[in-house]
Amino acid sequence: MTRLVRAELFKLRTTSLWWLFAGATLVSTALMLAVNLVQAHELLQPFDKFVALHAHGRNVAQMPPEFLNRLRGEWNLGHSAVTQAATIFTAGQLIGVLLACLLGIVLITSEFHQQTATTTFLFTPHRGAVIAAKLVTAVIVAAASWLASTVLALVVGAIFLGSEGYGTQLGQWGVVRAILLNLAAYAIWAVFGVGFGALIRSQLAATVAATVLYLVGAAAASGVFDLLHTYVIKRDWMLTAQVIVPPVASTVMISPTKTFDQSPAQWVGAAVLLGYGVVTALAGTRLLQTRDIS
Repeated sequence: MTRLVRAELFKLRTTSLWWLFAGATLVSTALMLAVNLVQAHELLQPFDKFVALHAHGRNVAQMPPEFLNRLRGEWNLGHSAVTQAATIFTAGQLIGVLLACLLGIVLITSEFHQQTATTTFLFTPHRGAVIAAKLVTAVIVAAASWLASTVLALVVGAIFLGSEGYGTQLGQWGVVRAILLNLAAYAIWAVFGVGFGALIRSQLAATVAATVLYLVGAAAASGVFDLLHTYVIKRDWMLTAQVIVPPVASTVMISPTKTFDQSPAQWVGAAVLLGYGVVTALAGTRLLQTRDIS
């Protein structure tokens, strides 16, 4: 197994793939970090200053009550320094886990795209061992991506929070837990990518499908479950059920506060995401063991 993993890592090092993913990880983390810092600067202000910031020149006393209620809801959701620290230190997740998923897909589909699958399985007849090595490799690289993203976020975030007068908040378990769960999210999405690539051998089809699922999934889930709640099953658990969508589960998993009004506990998001990773990995492995390669 060690030799197989080293071989997979060698394949990555000898192509341009690794620095493309590394560059995309750092750039996407920097962009999301900038967005999160701006939002944190607004939300960490006292409520009266927060309202004045959104008054747009209007008299606060003349604001509609529903508008003030919405502002108070936004402020209550994010004004906690712990919440903002967790958001800042996990800034790379939005795009980072997608990149980890795509890397997992490429690890498996490149064998078919480059027509090296036959050679690979001739040298290692036990296909399960090959898939296991790719899973381990995907997790290792995903962990490295998480580390690079987290170090960047920690350095910049600590400076920002210190300048705001809140300290790093790293002594708070909610912040540390969010960082660790973020690592788990990277690893699980990488495993999901390998399984997804094994199920859909076409590299283009698998990458496009996974990207659409991730980028559109959360927004689509919110709209679909809202409609079901409004017209079909008017119970709160229907809104909570949107956690079954992988991008939503990933967000719920690392957030120390509710990501939407009916969002479940963090462990629920972790369990859902882990379930998807395990199922796709097992299904993909089983399919490769029984399907002709050439």
